[in-house]
Amino acid sequence: MAPEYVVHAEHAGERLDRALSALAGVARAQAQRWIKEERVRVNGAPARASQRVEAGDRVLADPPEAAPSELVPQPIAITILHEDDALVVLDKPAGLVVHPAPGHAQGTLVNALLHHVRDLAGIGGVARPGIVHRLDRGTSGVMVAAKTDAAHAALSKQFHDHTIERVYLAFARGAPAQDEGRIERAIGRHPSDRKRMSIATKRGRAAATRWRVLRRFAKSGVVKLEVRPETGRTHQIRVHLSSHGLPLLGDETYGKAAGGAFAKQLARPALHAAVLGFTHPTSGAALRFEAPLPADLVALEDALAAAEPRRG
Repeated sequence: MAPEYVVHAEHAGERLDRALSALAGVARAQAQRWIKEERVRVNGAPARASQRVEAGDRVLADPPEAAPSELVPQPIAITILHEDDALVVLDKPAGLVVHPAPGHAQGTLVNALLHHVRDLAGIGGVARPGIVHRLDRGTSGVMVAAKTDAAHAALSKQFHDHTIERVYLAFARGAPAQDEGRIERAIGRHPSDRKRMSIATKRGRAAATRWRVLRRFAKSGVVKLEVRPETGRTHQIRVHLSSHGLPLLGDETYGKAAGGAFAKQLARPALHAAVLGFTHPTSGAALRFEAPLPADLVALEDALAAAEPRRG
């Protein structure tokens, strides 16, 4: 049966192709192809990519059978945390791009998954088989990939409905007055730099992030944070924390020179996806996976701790 999606208030007024992209968890270009091929109906009527949707609209999508993938499986080392007939959960290393893109045709997480998971090809579209969500290239941590179209649709819906538990660990420059807080600022493309995201945009999408201080390194002016994004915008954590005066160590895009000497030992932003919890798309069981802090961030925390004055 073709999946049906209900438009939420956050997508009210958007073009259909943009809303469907978010609802189905696929690239906008893929949503546009479905619409062009007359595979999408809104409230039972034929649809156009440019039409605006409203809250409560019912969008029925009947995607074509997945085409065989032309991507090359590559023996790239990845850590599998869990695997069954419907999905695979893994611990992504920092520096690994999730899916092919201009400049990264190979050597991606998708290439690695195709090598480790033989029945993955084609799920979710030939360019991104199995990919339900992504982490930035420099972010490490736990991810889930789907092994069937049904699992892909079910997991995508959980991400869209924000019912996924996501917990990140981050090291940021700053000394917040409070021990916890919530940032609620819309995020969109930067007005002058299209490669960056920003809160200074007229067409941003609602975004919210909760943070809590786990440890303060007063001597270095750094805090270790637990971060829980309530939405899933591109670069959300990095943009929100930077806008709140807590830029991530090692983040050259949004952090400038944040972290000083400690940031120099990092080859990426100090951000790690530590926990991912969701409902299994087949069994309905509640699942929760954790990825330990990787070696580079362990070394960073040790160095920050060693720089603190000794007590007593």
